[in-house]
Amino acid sequence: RLETMLGDTAVAIHPEDARYKHLHGKHVVHPFNGRKIPIVCDAELVDMAFGTGAVKITPAHDPNDYECGKRHNLEFITVLTPEGAINNNGSQFEGMMRYDARIAVEEALKEKGLYIGKEPNKMRLGLCSRSGDILEPMITPQWYVNCNGMAKRATDAVRNGELKIVPEEHEKTWFQWLDNIRDWCVSRQLWWGHQIPAWFATKKGEEGVSK
Repeated sequence: RLETMLGDTAVAIHPEDARYKHLHGKHVVHPFNGRKIPIVCDAELVDMAFGTGAVKITPAHDPNDYECGKRHNLEFITVLTPEGAINNNGSQFEGMMRYDARIAVEEALKEKGLYIGKEPNKMRLGLCSRSGDILEPMITPQWYVNCNGMAKRATDAVRNGELKIVPEEHEKTWFQWLDNIRDWCVSRQLWWGHQIPAWFATKKGEEGVSK
């Protein structure tokens, strides 16, 4: 997904990687927009033995990069439109569809003398269950339900004996899940999917609202 480099806001390295010790606290300059972006040390994300050991970070278009972005307080830059085209954050590639931009970015890097090469790498891709198209992670407004209170009541009930898990060995799974609960997204992007649990209430005789 070379085109997502247009939204890169950091390069991550492992803090114990001797090859990059001299780069701790330094910055690099983005080749297309001139943006100065930091080199961050992240032992949780970076595998020193994989590839170059330096990872481009695009917090707005990758779940792992998103978490890295939160850990290091990085900027989140969306570079795609809902239609899959490069938006106005994409420099000279604005308006190109994502796969066309992928080729164009590679060619532009070659022209700048910055392209080293590419190797095949197995990866997991999210696919639409209906169209089979490749899903593109991106940040959009969503509705969430805070589940912390509900999760705590459920774990407290088991710990104080009010609720019993049978068989008992499944208690570990119960606590692992609920002690690390996250907010529940109720506006997941399923076209024929979940209705957002939100309604407008009107008083008797009051005109309703259309949306």
